[in-house]
Amino acid sequence: MQASPAGIYPILYAYYDAAGKLDRDAMCRQVECCVAAGAHGIAVLGLITEVADLALSERRQIVDWAVEDIRGRVQLAVTVAGESPKDQSAFASACVAAGADWLILQPPKQSKPSEAELQRFFGATMSSVDVPVGIQNFPEVLGVGLGAAAIGELHRVESNFTVMKGEGPVYQIRKYLDACAGEIAIFNGRGGIELPDNLRAGCRGIIPAPDCADVQVAMYEAFVASDMERMDALYSRSLPYVTFVMQSVEFALTYGKRFTAERMCIDNSALPRVVRIRADDFGLERLYAHGAFARKFGEWVE
Repeated sequence: MQASPAGIYPILYAYYDAAGKLDRDAMCRQVECCVAAGAHGIAVLGLITEVADLALSERRQIVDWAVEDIRGRVQLAVTVAGESPKDQSAFASACVAAGADWLILQPPKQSKPSEAELQRFFGATMSSVDVPVGIQNFPEVLGVGLGAAAIGELHRVESNFTVMKGEGPVYQIRKYLDACAGEIAIFNGRGGIELPDNLRAGCRGIIPAPDCADVQVAMYEAFVASDMERMDALYSRSLPYVTFVMQSVEFALTYGKRFTAERMCIDNSALPRVVRIRADDFGLERLYAHGAFARKFGEWVE
């Protein structure tokens, strides 16, 4: 079993070439930029990767490319979707065979299982693999989720349920931290909008989009070094950007994906596969105003 993960795990955007296929160079470039900036791991196939708009073969391709590009330098976390335990278990096993270090399970999207049914659903997939497995608990967007007591029960039954990706305000995440008594490595998402408070509350890290993951790595390292003044200063510098971009997943895919491509020198239109929000002049003006602290990836104004 892998050591319990911690730190900043940027979750990759899906970039497409002019023909609409996954852009190999852009996917590789994201990994290289994040690893060079000190990311503690890489994540793929979350909502920010537009997983719902990817074919199963494309999801497998992203996992294979990530393993190839990471080359064992950091851990790889893969989000696993599927409408049945059988589907999830098959994909989970394929990801582990390809080289994924740990997994994050999403609830089914078509059905709305009860909490007990969702526990059994997750448990079936967890028992099919021998790596750390977590869940993405985001009922506001995913439709269903588990309460703090159910999280604890599932951990007692499935020993490899040792990770969780929460998606909520820190006061809400604290319920899960209290319920698991430190036995589950809890990450938050939300772009790192409350990163310092998440770390102070006991989260092991966050899984943000890559936009300013380099700055967030520096924030995490400052926390580990007990340099709270620097962590809070970096947070103040980056918070207006994160707040602007994280208005919704669709908003981040229109603006954050573009900003990331520019910071990483990725030559790509950076459009989502399905454009649900179109960039406009005002939005772009505010994007670059809020992101003025950021330079080429790995560089920023303190």
